Order: sequence, then C-alpha cells, then structure tokens
Amino acid sequence: MRRAATTQAPMAKQPTLRATPAHALPVEEVAAGLGVRIDRGLDAAEVEERRAESGPNRLAEPPAPARWRRLLSQFLEPVIGILIVAAVISGVMRDVIDTVAILTIVLLNGILGFIQEERAERAMAALQRLSTPIAKVLRAGRLQSLPARDLLPGDRIALEAGDSVPADARLIRAFDLRIQEAALTGESIPVAKQADAVLDAKTPLGDRRNMVYMGTAATAGRGEAVVVAIGMETELGRVAGMLGRTEQQPTPLQRRLAELGRTLIVVVLAVVSLIFALRLLRGGALMESFLLSVSLSVAAVPEGLPAVVTLALAIGLQRLVRRNALIRKLPSVETLGSVTVICSDKTGTLTRNEMTVREVVTGSAHYHVSGAGYEPCGGFHPRGTANAGGHGEPIDPQDWPDLMRALRIAAWCNTAQVDPRPDGGQGWQVIGDPTEGALVVVARKADVHAHDHEGRVLHEIPFDSERKAMSVLVRGPDDSATMHTKGAPEAILARSDREWRHGRIEPLTPGRRTEILRTAADMATRALRVLALADRHHPDPGHETAHREEDLVFVGLVGMIDPPREEVRAAVQTCLAAGIRPVMITGDHPATALAIARELGIAHGHDRALTGQELDGMSDDELADTVEEVSVYARVSAEHKLRIVRAWKACGQVVAMTGDGVNDAPAVKAADIGIAMGITGTDVTKEASDMVLTDDNFASIVSAVEEGRGIFDNIRKFIHYLLASNASEVILMLVAALVGWPAPLTAVQLLWINLVTDGLPALALGVEPPERDIMRRPPRPSSEPVITLRAGLLILVHGFLIAAVGVTAFAFTYDRGEDIHRARTAAFCTLAFTQLFFSFACRSRRYTLPELGPFSNPYLFGAIAASALLQFIVVMSPLTHPVFDIPAHPGGDWLYILPLSLVPITAIEMVKLLRSPARSQSR
Repeated sequence: MRRAATTQAPMAKQPTLRATPAHALPVEEVAAGLGVRIDRGLDAAEVEERRAESGPNRLAEPPAPARWRRLLSQFLEPVIGILIVAAVISGVMRDVIDTVAILTIVLLNGILGFIQEERAERAMAALQRLSTPIAKVLRAGRLQSLPARDLLPGDRIALEAGDSVPADARLIRAFDLRIQEAALTGESIPVAKQADAVLDAKTPLGDRRNMVYMGTAATAGRGEAVVVAIGMETELGRVAGMLGRTEQQPTPLQRRLAELGRTLIVVVLAVVSLIFALRLLRGGALMESFLLSVSLSVAAVPEGLPAVVTLALAIGLQRLVRRNALIRKLPSVETLGSVTVICSDKTGTLTRNEMTVREVVTGSAHYHVSGAGYEPCGGFHPRGTANAGGHGEPIDPQDWPDLMRALRIAAWCNTAQVDPRPDGGQGWQVIGDPTEGALVVVARKADVHAHDHEGRVLHEIPFDSERKAMSVLVRGPDDSATMHTKGAPEAILARSDREWRHGRIEPLTPGRRTEILRTAADMATRALRVLALADRHHPDPGHETAHREEDLVFVGLVGMIDPPREEVRAAVQTCLAAGIRPVMITGDHPATALAIARELGIAHGHDRALTGQELDGMSDDELADTVEEVSVYARVSAEHKLRIVRAWKACGQVVAMTGDGVNDAPAVKAADIGIAMGITGTDVTKEASDMVLTDDNFASIVSAVEEGRGIFDNIRKFIHYLLASNASEVILMLVAALVGWPAPLTAVQLLWINLVTDGLPALALGVEPPERDIMRRPPRPSSEPVITLRAGLLILVHGFLIAAVGVTAFAFTYDRGEDIHRARTAAFCTLAFTQLFFSFACRSRRYTLPELGPFSNPYLFGAIAASALLQFIVVMSPLTHPVFDIPAHPGGDWLYILPLSLVPITAIEMVKLLRSPARSQSR
C-alpha cells in the first residue's frame, strides 16, 4: 500500500537573515535579522503574518500516482488479463452479451478493489497525521506546546534530552546539550553544542556547534534556540527534495498472505486445468470451456484479499486510536495478540501522574502540605516529628528557614512551568515533567517562584537515570554561586557530607544518614514518591569544582503522592485472565513500588522488589533464571530495563515494554512491542516505539492487546469465509465435470457470485467486535501461521458443505428433466445465498449467532441485505435474464432453494451448540 502524500502549501519568502549564515553570527544579530525579541518570542500578530508568508513546517513529498493509474492496476493481474482477452475473443466469435456481461463484472470488481485501496490509504494517512510531533515554543512571553508543523522562523524553542529538533535553529543557551546528527551528517557520535560559539561562514554542517537541525535529536542536556528555517528551507528539506517517494513496505502478515495467494493460484490452476480437460474430453466447445475455466480461476482466487486485509488493518488501527493507542508500525498489530509479558513504568502509566506534594521533611521539622492538583493553593502544617500521625495548625513558611531553603531548591532546580489553562479553561496545566510541576506548585504555596532566579542560571546538569540527580548553578547577589540539586535520596546522600538544621550547617553523621534513609523508606511505604534536596555555596562560579555534584549540604526530603489509576486494577486482572504477566519497572523507592504494585494486584503477599543494585550483581544467565519470579523492579536504570527485556525474551516470552525518557529507547526498541508515552514520552522514544499511548495509561495497553487480538481474529474470519466460499465453487464445478453433468454455472454466473459474496460481507467481517472471551484466552503463539492445519481442514469441510447444497440444488432440478438453464439458476441462487448466510457462521468459531447478538455487527447485516437484494434483482428482473442465462424466475424452486441455503449455517451452528458445554467449562 502506498503512503498518502502530504503537500506543502505554496511558500512565499521566509523571513531571512542577511547573506551571512546564522552559525556565523552572534545570536543577537540572528534575532535582529529575524525581527524577533528573544525574551518574548513571536506575538500573535507576528504569528499570523509569518504563517501567511512561510506556510507550514513540513517536508513536501512528491505527488502520489494518479488515481487512474491506481484504477488501471486493478486489471493488470495475469488471470484478469487472460479473462479479458478470452471474453473479447468469445465476443468476436459469437456471444456479445456474455462478453459485455463478463467485462462489466470485471470492471465492477476493479472499481470495488480501487475503492477499498482508497479507503485504506485515507485511513492510514489520517493515522499518520495523529502522530505529529510536539514542540515547546515561547510565544508572547509564555511557554506553550504546539504541533511542530506550526513553527515559524523567529520562534524560540526549548529542547530537552529525547526531543526531536523540529526545525533548523540557532542556539541561544545550551546546558550539556548533545545532538545526534547521524541522520543528517552520518556522524554516529552525538555532537556537543555550544551556544556562544561564532563560526566561520564556511564551517561544514557537521561542525556547526551553535546550530541544531530538523531531523536530529537531543540525546542529553537542555537548550533553547531561535528558529531560522522551516520545512523545505531546512537542511533536511534540501536533502528531501532530492529523494523520491517512499513506498510503504508490506507487513509480515501481508507477505504471508501474498505467498498464500500464490499457492492458491497454483492449486486452483491445477484443478481448473483438470476441469477444462474433462470438459473437452466430453465434447465441450473449446472457447466455452476455456472461458468458463478462466472465469472459475478468477472467482476462486481471492485476488482482493491484500486490499481487504489492508483495509481491515486500517479500520482496526482507527479503533485502537479511539482506545488511546496509536500504532506506528503495522507489523506490531500482529504481535499485539501474542504478547505474554507487559513491562510497565509506574509513574503516569500505572498511576495518574497527577503529582501533589504531601510532605516536606527538613533537619528540623516534618510538614504536611495541604491542597491537591496543580492549583497553587494550600498551606504547611507541622507534624512535630517524622513519625507523628497528625498535623497542627497552618504556619507561615517564611518563619521556617530550613523549609524555605528546601522550597527554593524545589522551585529553582526545575524546568517545568505551571500556568492557568489557556482560553479560559478550568484548572491549571503543567508544561514539562509532572514531578517538577508538583515541586513548582509546593514552592508557590510559600510564595517562592521559579522565575525568581531568571537570568542568573550559570550552568545546568540535566537529570539522567544513571546519576538519578539534577542540578543548577545559580549566581548570587555577591557574584558567588549556589548549586541546587534534587534526586533520589540515596544518590543525594552519597554526594552530601553536611546538612542544614535549624538554619545552620552541621556535619552529616552516619546516624543521621540512617535516620534520613529510614524516614524516606517510611514515606515510601505510604506510597509517596520521595525526592531529596541539597545545595552547596561556592565563592567562585568559574572554578571547576563549582560545577561538580559533590560536597553537597543535605536540605530535606519531599514526598509526593501519585495515586494509582482506578481503571488499572481491573486492567491488571484482565491481563492475568488473558495469560499476560504484568511487571512493574520503576526508578522509585522499592517500598513505594511494592505498595503501589500490591494495591494494583501486580504483587502479592511476600513478593519483593528487585533493585537495580541487585541486578548489577547478577549475570545475564542468573537474571534469566530469576526474571519469571519477580514482578516489581525498583531503582532501575535504562540499562537495567534493557537487560530485563532481554531476559524475558530469552525465556521465550513476547514482551511489551513502556518507556518515556531518551534512555528508555534501547529497551523500547529491543521489546517485541515497544510502547512510548504520548504525553510524557520523548520524541526519541516515540521514534523507537511500535505504539504510542495517547493517554499514558496502562489500561490502554490492555485495550490495545484486546483490539490487536480482535483485528487478527477478524482477518482470520474473513480469510476463512473467502477461501471456503471460493473452494465451494471449485468443488461444485469439479464434481459436475467428474460426474459428466453440464457446467452447473456459466462464466458470468461465477463472476457475479464472486462479486456479490466476496466484497461487502468480507469487509463487514473485518469490523466484527472482539468476542467477549477474547481476553480469557491464552496469547496466540507468535510463530502460529494465519491458517493453521486445523483451520485449513475446516475451510475444506465448509467448502464441501456449501458445494454439497449447490450440487443438490442442481441435481434435484436437472434430474427432474428440467431445462439445463433452470437447473443452473437453482444452483446459481442456492450457492449465492448459501455463501451469504455462511458469513453469519464465520463471525465466531465458538459462539452461535444468538449468543453473539444478531445485531452486534450491523455492517454484516447491511452487507448481506445489499448483496441478497442484488442477487434477487438479477434473478427476478427480465432485463438481466439474457445476461445471466436465466429462462424465467425460479418460481416454486424458491421452496427448496432457500431451505437448502440455510443447511450449512444450521449445521455449523448446531456443532457450536454441541460444543457449548465444554466451552462453558473452559470458561
């Protein structure tokens, strides 16, 4: 299937710099050349003006092949071509009516196939539009998140580790920023960036340290930049302009079905050749026998199967989007139904990711914090001691120096922003990490604001999962500097040798270290996420030791609540019933992780959490032996996540792995199904993933698995329907040839049955709702073929059953001495209606039609009604009698045609009923 093209709006001249390129100018001159204030970004009026000038920020693609070419391709299949040639020759020689009828039906088949492909392409294009990357942009002095396609020259953007660079931009500030530019320059090692560098105009692309380019990605650090080029004016755009259109590669399922189609062609051609030979041996006319044989080949081979599968996949993907799962790679739909282990992060996936600071502990007191959510309303209440159960009257935090110091660190060692929702929306929103947003909110409750240190940040050491810490170096009023640090309690304590108590610095004794860790563990058992805060004053900001996270002064602990999502508990139980093992992997404290895991049903009783430190002491073989016994991993790094995924895969499991940070990308990529978070996930992780959760919710993973199982189930259902129906036609014609009867169906009748029964009912089976016990079945083995041996035998049995009623109708009429045309009409109607009714039986191998609910798939009812009406019109209308070789309407023959048509579905449904006691026991 080809990918739908996106076209770029006509572009006028973008706001440009002078002839000197941006990397050869100071950033102030770059901003002046673009006509933008760096401290505010673009205002609303400037945005509208520049959008009209510059167009959208996206790469143009070459136009898609013309529709007439795609329509023509429907008739280029070899068997279709042979049929057209044979029909034309037949018409020239004798029968013009048959020729016109055959060509008309072939044309209708081609149009139907073209419409199916068009619908599939539109559906896939709509899904691609949903995966538009997001950029953080400063406009009118306010940081906001916008689709990257809306960026304009002059926009000020913010970049963090894991972000894709959305446009070409000149750096304003960079803190340990490293950019992976392999996609543009071929350099495999991330490039360190430097905002204050002014380079020679002829500096090669790979050496421009003060620039970032569209299509690259931040692997570490943080930075801010001003956009200098968008869309086709970027360096990537120039390269893209030289490339051709990218074709969508077929999925493994589509390749297997194509192989199946080739096998079927060989089998059908062999059988049809036998029928052709038998006809000639019994004195049949050469041209008539040849035309009939080719028509049977066309009817028997489901040449439209790839298009139907693609459309079913596209419709299924749209259903997945409605359940908050965006599939990025089509093969993952097939893998979803085979998942046996889901490794999930805790924060935001199993929990709400609505952080609220509940407790602050300093060296002198333990405080309870009131208020909920991101609205900065609430107060501080002393709890007396760390183990006290209640809390007292509200206090003025300004009177408590240790508390104020902790809150300043919380606000300043931070990159998040909390603002009222725009456009008059209710509540407050966080732009950035929700954990950092909670710290901003608790600081604002004491009137400490993150922007109080604006312009005074000298250096920043961004958080990473290895150090488990983040620091900023802030210039003081006397030109000294203070480092503010936050991170995991054990990581901060390891870097601290003193602590603040009662407003003064004291040595951090071993006893106090033990007491602080015990307090952190106690908070964790109450399901609080615990962070430690520290600082360090340095008289000389330029000294190299001022930038090191060492010799810190411990300030306190912050405990925030992130309650479990209510729907996750039920989702975990669904997983267990479906034979899927949920596993929690988190960087949080083991006690916090276990408390949440037990509440959700992931861990039980005496289960323990395996820590990253313990993982470091285990070999890969030891981990593989242990992995099936552990449901909770705590204090793990990205490297640990990768080892856990590999250990599960070594045990033969099909693993789904969630991730959000840039360091999670290797584990996400290594999993059978890599799942990125749509809200908190970085662009790098999303690019590595197979699926993106638009709501970051574990329950959506389970819903996606359910839909994935349903999609694959539906593909099997309509494959079963198509192959059994087509097999019945071949069997009917073969039996007649062996017995010595005249052909029970004409070429036109065969092609018509193929048109009315193969199209709409098969598509309707593709949107069948998942069966109610689909999540009570074990996962499908990943190596299991689309058509198993048992399924193949069942297809043949059903094909023989449908053919049997067609043979019966023909024989009953023909043996009574009736006209051959009337016997063919009886077989024609019986076979068509039998196949339509048979589609009801294909809705489930387990459940009968009443159990499923007769109207639970209204599309199938509509498809059968429309197809039956067309069949009825063809048989009853005098205008079509010459075309379809019908002497008159069947009249009294309906008395046995309709009952015979119901025999196969009745027999199949009775078998299901006989099996129902066993099915009930298995449930």
